[in-house]
Amino acid sequence: MVTTFSSRKSRVAWLLSVFVAIFVVSSCSDGSVREVPSATEHSCADYSPEKLGLPGDGATASQAAETVTVGAEENIPEFLAQNCLRINQIQVMGSHNSYHIQGKEPLWSALEAFDADLAASLEYSHSPLSQQFSDEGIRQIELDVFADPDGGRFADRHLGGLLGVPIASGIPELDLPGFKVFHVQEVDYETTCLTLVDCLNQVKSWSDANTSHLPIAILLELKEDVIPDPVNAGFVQPIPYTTALLDALDAEIRSVFAEDKMITPDDVRGNATTLEAAVLNDGWPTLAEARGQVMFLMDNEGASRDAYLVEHASLAGRVLFTNAAPGNADAAFVKMNDPTGENVAAIQAVVRKGYLVRTRTDVDTVQARTGDTVQRDAALASGAQWLSTDYPVVGRAETFGTNYVAKIPGGSPARCNPIMAGLACRNDLLEL
Repeated sequence: MVTTFSSRKSRVAWLLSVFVAIFVVSSCSDGSVREVPSATEHSCADYSPEKLGLPGDGATASQAAETVTVGAEENIPEFLAQNCLRINQIQVMGSHNSYHIQGKEPLWSALEAFDADLAASLEYSHSPLSQQFSDEGIRQIELDVFADPDGGRFADRHLGGLLGVPIASGIPELDLPGFKVFHVQEVDYETTCLTLVDCLNQVKSWSDANTSHLPIAILLELKEDVIPDPVNAGFVQPIPYTTALLDALDAEIRSVFAEDKMITPDDVRGNATTLEAAVLNDGWPTLAEARGQVMFLMDNEGASRDAYLVEHASLAGRVLFTNAAPGNADAAFVKMNDPTGENVAAIQAVVRKGYLVRTRTDVDTVQARTGDTVQRDAALASGAQWLSTDYPVVGRAETFGTNYVAKIPGGSPARCNPIMAGLACRNDLLEL
């Protein structure tokens, strides 16, 4: 996708100019009659709550949309929702470690005996990706990605020899070069898709069959952590990410998704001096521009982010949006995983400026075991656009004796962002 924001704005203006020349009559709060500007003569800004005579503070976008609809032209709210509302003005559910399946025997029992707390934090499983999209309302996923440029690095599971099972996995995909997807080498590797290409092809197949979906954000955590080997089993360790490996990561993503199926930093930056300047001044794509597309996010900070920026200032030519603090040239997406306490206000402040934010509704099965909804409710109130959970469906926490679930209230599957609703926003108009 190579359309810049200047051309996007021109297209929206053109669409508005040819839509229909009308005057819509609506009732003011005092009972008088007011004419609302026609779509042919005015930009999206003219449909703000203030322009429509609604209260400036707390007036919702849906109020603005409903005012415009009074009269014969009942399709105006949908038109404005698609062509005025931007992707940072909605809120959707995401899944944490979206590929993850709880470990199997005999490894699972061994892990529980060795470290019960660690095992408890890993006691969750997700549905296949397509089912998450179709049945669970998920529009953001997380994949943990290990570099394996020569293939075979993770083909053996070295604890097998101590547990009386083969060390060799016997899985052909693990012998092939390319990025692999699982949680932790040697100890937590069950997954619904073993390779990054397989995971992405699952996303693409669903997207191709559901072309009007809201954009799907794919968060990649670049795994390179060394883990202890307490029994000297010969654990393999990940390869640290370099700029060359990150180039290969971009190439592997592009082998699955064409440019016009992705929202990239270049698309958002347009002619702005930096990506951050574009986000803060020009804004994100509209829902109409983003439908049927995916976008990629980097979970990591520090060395991985630095390596990704080498010779790619402000993410020029890159696929992933980096996790960057406001004030950096590449700042557009910010990971703020803890929405509790004072962090609610901190997330709200970042969202209001125009950044996209991911936060978490639950962590390490804790909320599912206790039924506590404090973090979930704080995440919803924060306005973060992506809320990540391991429990997006009713009944998944029943194994722990609770009814904990994290869903978008009234979402289908999205809702108007509670603090950044924007123009013409109605929940039922977000995903067509």
